[in-house]
Amino acid sequence: MEQNNIYQLVFKVTHAGGSGSCFYLKDYDLFVTNYHVVKGFHSLAVHDNDRNPYLAKVVLVNPSLDIALLSVEGDFSSLPSLSLAGDDSLSIGGKVCVAGYPYGMPFTVTEGSVSSPKQLMEGKYYIQTDAAVNPGNSGGPIFNENNEVVGVTVSKLTNADNMGFGVRVEALRKLLEAVEEIDRSIFQVQCDSCDELIADEEEFCPSCGEKLPEGIFEEREPSSLSVFCERAIREMGINPVLARDGYDSWTFHKGSSEIRIFVYGDMYLFAVSPINLLPKKEVEKVLDYILSEDFSPYKLGIEGRQIYIAYRVHLSDITDASEDEICHNLVNLALKADEMDNMLVERFGCEFSEYSKQEE
Repeated sequence: MEQNNIYQLVFKVTHAGGSGSCFYLKDYDLFVTNYHVVKGFHSLAVHDNDRNPYLAKVVLVNPSLDIALLSVEGDFSSLPSLSLAGDDSLSIGGKVCVAGYPYGMPFTVTEGSVSSPKQLMEGKYYIQTDAAVNPGNSGGPIFNENNEVVGVTVSKLTNADNMGFGVRVEALRKLLEAVEEIDRSIFQVQCDSCDELIADEEEFCPSCGEKLPEGIFEEREPSSLSVFCERAIREMGINPVLARDGYDSWTFHKGSSEIRIFVYGDMYLFAVSPINLLPKKEVEKVLDYILSEDFSPYKLGIEGRQIYIAYRVHLSDITDASEDEICHNLVNLALKADEMDNMLVERFGCEFSEYSKQEE
């Protein structure tokens, strides 16, 4: 597989707790990530490099190995296959690449050397590399020079420079050996002691009696604000799971327009859409339009060439009496953004924003 095809196989993971990375194994039709990336969530979204979201279920986790397997709704048969390297294929000084979405940014690959192929930490062996690793890289693959997966990126130690770590490939193989037994419609835990797959909530493994990690079957409860915002997102015709982009934060497309809903400063709920770019010439007409029209309850603003439409409400103003009106305003912002971006292109010669998503 050519290295420039790697980006097709590495996806971003998003949910209400933040984001991470994952990668697709065609031979198993499953995605691989870290357990700590998906902890507390049984349903989440994965996004390809064209920002297309796909609904994913967490179908198997092993907390001790810090690995999780995801079953994702979608046809990925056109993607290339990814090979796993041999268990002891790494040596000190060998070149590796770390692929993923650091800090939720677009796809990134960093290169480095193997500092230690078997670094012992907390009773387990990890790959140690000096390749740049940052939050958000967790769950992504570590490749060798043959573009084979040698590990799953874990994290970067706090206050430690040039030290990234990864779960070794043999740990991943242990989980993949159980794939044939997986029910891909439910959440299951693999006992690290006897490899039993456990679907029902248990305190101890029913096969060997090993104590399971506390709260392993629990799902994270959404905040009351999340419940409110996701009601509006559903009314827009969007699955909120696909829109989640962190705690009390959502990003999605309604038609061609990107919609961002988020809390700012623990005081305000914002809904914002970067709809268009100002034309490079003859901007007077569109500026006159923006200044003369009443867009209430929304505001239009400009930063550089970027035109935004926005709606803001103080969190204390979201009450039982006002929530229907605010929900209506959130829904209508998305509809108005999708309408206005086309109008500004056709009427004033504006350009679509780089965040817009045009249908092919």
